[in-house]
Amino acid sequence: MKKGLVYALMMIMLLSTALIGCSNSNDAGGDGGGSGGSGAGGGSSENTKDTLVFGRGGDSTSLDPISTTEGEAFKVTVNIFETLLNYGEQDTTIHEGLATEWDASEDGLEYTLKLREGVKFHDGTDFNAEAVVFNFDRWMNGNADQFPYYTMFGGFKEDEGHVIKEVKAVDDYTIQFILKRPQAPFLKNLAMSPFGIASPAAVEKFGEKFRDNPVGTGPFKFAEWRANDRIVVEKNEDYWMEGYPKLNKVIFKTIPENSARLNALQSGEIDLMDGVNPSDLQTIESNDALQLFERPSMNVGYVGLTSTRKPLDNKLVRQALNHAVDKQAIIDSFYGGLAEPAKNPMPPSLEGYNDDIEPYPYDLDKAKELLAEAGYPDGFEMDLWAMPVARPYMPEGMKVAEVLQASFEKIGVKAKIVTYDWATYLDKASKGEADTFLLGWTGDNGDPDNFIYTLLDKDSIGSNNYSYFSNDELHDILIEAQSDPDQDKRNELYKKAQEIVHEEAPWIPLVHSTPMLAGVSDLAELKPHPTGSDILTKVEFK
Repeated sequence: MKKGLVYALMMIMLLSTALIGCSNSNDAGGDGGGSGGSGAGGGSSENTKDTLVFGRGGDSTSLDPISTTEGEAFKVTVNIFETLLNYGEQDTTIHEGLATEWDASEDGLEYTLKLREGVKFHDGTDFNAEAVVFNFDRWMNGNADQFPYYTMFGGFKEDEGHVIKEVKAVDDYTIQFILKRPQAPFLKNLAMSPFGIASPAAVEKFGEKFRDNPVGTGPFKFAEWRANDRIVVEKNEDYWMEGYPKLNKVIFKTIPENSARLNALQSGEIDLMDGVNPSDLQTIESNDALQLFERPSMNVGYVGLTSTRKPLDNKLVRQALNHAVDKQAIIDSFYGGLAEPAKNPMPPSLEGYNDDIEPYPYDLDKAKELLAEAGYPDGFEMDLWAMPVARPYMPEGMKVAEVLQASFEKIGVKAKIVTYDWATYLDKASKGEADTFLLGWTGDNGDPDNFIYTLLDKDSIGSNNYSYFSNDELHDILIEAQSDPDQDKRNELYKKAQEIVHEEAPWIPLVHSTPMLAGVSDLAELKPHPTGSDILTKVEFK
């Protein structure tokens, strides 16, 4: 009996050792710790990390980039799909993408692009001019519900304002765009995240389910999507850029609360996070295992005032609400100095910004006076929608909504705070169902057109113009600005456009923020992009 007991104990010890060895193996299919993490974003002592876990505030609404307008989708899709042209590493200058050369006619009506040869989609099919034609034909024959961002080209094929007359394949690797009228930001638009080129074969295979089964030419291939948990992309072994990507896998992990994401970063569950609370900056800076990354600012956070809903259809009411908001107090409370008050719908970093416009001063008496003039001396009731997720321009949406609620109460306006899950919030707001709502915008291409036309022109109602604001004078100015190749003239037109927006007050512009990211100390070659969409091709661990 004694020998049998000793033998049994020896076998248990051997089995335990074997199990410990298995649990310490660096399994590429593993989940936690990012890549074998060891606390505080640590990772192993050996330089073997090849999986990045990116903690973010919300799940994607689609992985077909043309079918959505929200940044959580583009964070993922810019690494799966590629556009014809690219932006600079940390600016919006134009560089090679799937096209290596481009030329425009003197009248601005023809653009000819030479395409990169030898590129394949993730399903093994060829990227060529016919694939580009297929994508543009698909988009232009859709509608704003299907492809909201395509309105950047003035609507759809049958719309009077549609800019593109024809997209044709000159040969296998030459594409030509023929326009109905000049569009000054045309090349910058081609580089925007929504216009990632998809595999025609995959689009035809998956149909409506392509949004869940994305196939592009990018550095990473789609692997898995667990709703409200994670999206996994894996290295494209056949990527055309030799030696890249450096990472084997990227896991986009959904963790709604900023503070919870920081806890996950400190514990080693994730390697990178966005949505850093300003109040946590000192904690991160004092931790040698972590580092901060600053995203160049190109955004605006705002309160949308849906101009088709009473009493917000009255300009005086909208102006009154503007006077009721103390923007600096909001910045001091929630942005830790990493923001500036907004007075225009576009950030001051862009050409054409009108700095001569005087902001609506915080003046409760003036607000009450305007309400009385509008016929609402005792105020009114309305809904105020609060964002359910942290965004770069709005790190604590619910708290900002509560401050706004208290501010509006002071002028007799009773605001009921309403919220939904992120996808529902965006869908219902895009349909004009909110009275007032918190939202924001991170620029896509560095052009004023991408703010004022995209967010406030009547062409964009049903896509990104959630306030349903329509003004014919503004529309004419914006179309003229699109069509004029002279940047100085365009700047003057955009300044005039901002004067109209300021007077009509379809928004309460709140802030332009400087978003911060935090990551583990051995994360290298991450260069946050002002568009908010980071291409991770060159990112690696030291």
